[in-house]
Amino acid sequence: MLDNLTTRLGRIVKTLRGEARLTESNVQDALREVRVALLEADCAVSVVKDFISTVREKALGQDVIGSLTPGQALVGVVHRELTHLMGDANVGLDLAAQPPAVILMAGLQGSGKTTTTGNLARLLKEQKKKVLVVSCDVYRPAAIDQLKAVAAQAEADFLATSPDEAPADIARRALEHAKTHYHDVLIVDTAGRLAIDEAMMKEIAALHAILTPVETLFVVDAMQGQDAVNVAEAFNDALPLTGVILTKLDGDARGGAALSVRQVTGKPVKFVGVSEKLAGLEPFYPERMASRILGMGDIVSLVEEARKGVDLDEAKRVADKINKGKGFDLEDFKAQVQQMKKMGGVSALMDKLPAQLTGQVNPAQLQDDRQMRRIEGIINSMTPRERARPELLKASRKRRIAAGAGVSVQEVNRLLNQFEQMQKMMKMMKGGNLARMMRNMKGALPGIR
Repeated sequence: MLDNLTTRLGRIVKTLRGEARLTESNVQDALREVRVALLEADCAVSVVKDFISTVREKALGQDVIGSLTPGQALVGVVHRELTHLMGDANVGLDLAAQPPAVILMAGLQGSGKTTTTGNLARLLKEQKKKVLVVSCDVYRPAAIDQLKAVAAQAEADFLATSPDEAPADIARRALEHAKTHYHDVLIVDTAGRLAIDEAMMKEIAALHAILTPVETLFVVDAMQGQDAVNVAEAFNDALPLTGVILTKLDGDARGGAALSVRQVTGKPVKFVGVSEKLAGLEPFYPERMASRILGMGDIVSLVEEARKGVDLDEAKRVADKINKGKGFDLEDFKAQVQQMKKMGGVSALMDKLPAQLTGQVNPAQLQDDRQMRRIEGIINSMTPRERARPELLKASRKRRIAAGAGVSVQEVNRLLNQFEQMQKMMKMMKGGNLARMMRNMKGALPGIR
């Protein structure tokens, strides 16, 4: 997201390198680049104008502190103002009301509202909440069935409804069901349209009056760019919104909506959707997003994801095995691939690393989910003895494994080469020689030059 802005700001730092202080001339040139990048990202014109004006005022004449160069000093100012523009701090859900706390989901058709409802239910389940989800969308074919499917994946309770029911009747029945079955949270998915119309707004306003939700969340597709902000503003005029959820930030979104929607609506962005997977909804932290936009990475989120996704018992098992001199085999290698998949894959991790590190990576060679599944398929085609003793894998065995996995022999050889590099790294970890391990990491991770 906002790769163009990241690239331009990196160029600014290089341009200003060597100058003693920020002046009106060099700040003007630098902010011209920022302005163009923000407009290309489809950020609202009024937001860009105010942002540039604020940064110019705070950057002009600022002395370089310590070892900071003027470029770094300007990036510091831009980072602080980007964070402020997007809301300063994370704003969570307010679920302190008497149960059931009702969350009303609003948005246009195709914004990812139903998928987001399931993802939000999963997040609340992780917080030990008893969650009920219900669909008031009686117009879109299979909308109710879709929510039923995502609710099952999230392990949340689902209230069956019929397209023959009136949305207002569904809302009343859901509220009563949530009360009598002691649910902590009721999430109500509503109908959308391809565009804003009076009938949709009247219906959702009526549902709001019946449910009196503690949270009314507007779900908007970030790929709509400036249109997303306009739609959010229209919904905000019709409903007392409490927050925004931006979806599809993993796509080719230019990202201007993330920078504009908070300023235009006055409502905080509470979550962002980074994939359609069940774990694809993340709390929105303005400072972390500003760091990612400026190429500084988001190490805090990376650590949090690792803490949730990594099986500590499995990691300890592998470490103990290596320390006892038993070696690292293909079964262990497959387990590491599965751990990586749980964390969203290599691409999801790279998105949170600083630009200096990601610059060493060739995106075309990164292992995506399909490649990871292929690795698992190849290893699953081996016998337990072959996984434990890879040295047994000669030409005839490789041909059999390739045929079983539906790949070429070259693919099998490529996997074995990656495995050998990983083995070397594990041996170095046993000896504690971290420096040597880092020097060899380039060969072990596909895509790193």
